[in-house]
Amino acid sequence: MRILVATNHSYMFYRFRKELVEALVQEHEVILSTPFVGHEDDLQAMGLRCIDTEIDRRSINPFKDMKLLKTYQKLLDEIQPELVITYSIKPNIYMGSACKAKGIPYVINVQGLGTAFEKPVLSSVVSVMYRSALRNAKAVFFENEENAQFFLHKNIISAQQMKILPGAGINLDEYPYVPLRDDGVCSFLFVGRIMKEKGVDEFFAAARTIKAELGKKVAFDVVGFYEDAYKETVDQLVADEVIKFHGFQTDVHPFYEAADCVVLPSYHEGMSNVLLEAAASGRPLITSDIPGCREAVEDGVSGYLCPVQNAEALTKCFRVFADKTRNEQEQMGRYGRALIERKFDKRVVVAQTIGSLGLVEAARSKA
Repeated sequence: MRILVATNHSYMFYRFRKELVEALVQEHEVILSTPFVGHEDDLQAMGLRCIDTEIDRRSINPFKDMKLLKTYQKLLDEIQPELVITYSIKPNIYMGSACKAKGIPYVINVQGLGTAFEKPVLSSVVSVMYRSALRNAKAVFFENEENAQFFLHKNIISAQQMKILPGAGINLDEYPYVPLRDDGVCSFLFVGRIMKEKGVDEFFAAARTIKAELGKKVAFDVVGFYEDAYKETVDQLVADEVIKFHGFQTDVHPFYEAADCVVLPSYHEGMSNVLLEAAASGRPLITSDIPGCREAVEDGVSGYLCPVQNAEALTKCFRVFADKTRNEQEQMGRYGRALIERKFDKRVVVAQTIGSLGLVEAARSKA
């Protein structure tokens, strides 16, 4: 079968979907349409034909995005795929619309609601566009139950289309359990884009409070690139010795291993890969009590859930965790690893995905 995959970020697609790609290319011809922002050579080495496709990820003007729709229409005419799989909002809407118009089977992946559904007017527009684009989708995959129910409640999809998978899953071999270090310092780690929606305002406020209380007994490390609006804030926090800022890192393993607890106070997530990676590595979690985060932690057992956008509650979680003995922190990490093994094993998720795409049945029918 000839399969066309459309996404908005080659780097992220490789990081979180390469095991799915490995499974698909064994039996199918796979073409990937994506902006080239890293790992495209690795994807091509795996057997994919990669097409560099420009996407303005930040534009919210649907008229500007008509260019993307025309690009996708042209790709469908040239490639003539038997199945199309899309990831992220713009490929979902515009490739979905193109497939619907041409009668090509397609499957949509909704990786979270994002900021598009936070503003009433924009939410209404996006809902209308999604409702139209997804009308004939063979299946619509979600990474958590709440996001799926939101789409169902808004009449964007039907119950028959809805399928729920535990995110992209985690490769347990790539993220093995690593015991906590015992250096006398309780280290908290934030990994992600430094932007408001990731809860960095609350993280920075709580870090400043706890650092003032406990001094060198605690450390706060931040990994990720910041949006321009946060440059001055980050520089000041570094100057005040509240945080250590490490910038964007292609390999986060050393930072997980050096941390005692990973923190993600996001406002919204599909399914946080950072939390899954950290828990697989044996790190307790402190995160928001929201869909896409709460699934990765057992509250009070493998970490703590905090009310979203609540710096005071986050500060309390930092304080409670820092007061625990090293053995208690270690035990929380072991519980977290066990949770990931039970619910998020990448091999299981890939098999579920292949089965839900109907590719197993298709292969059997050809045999």
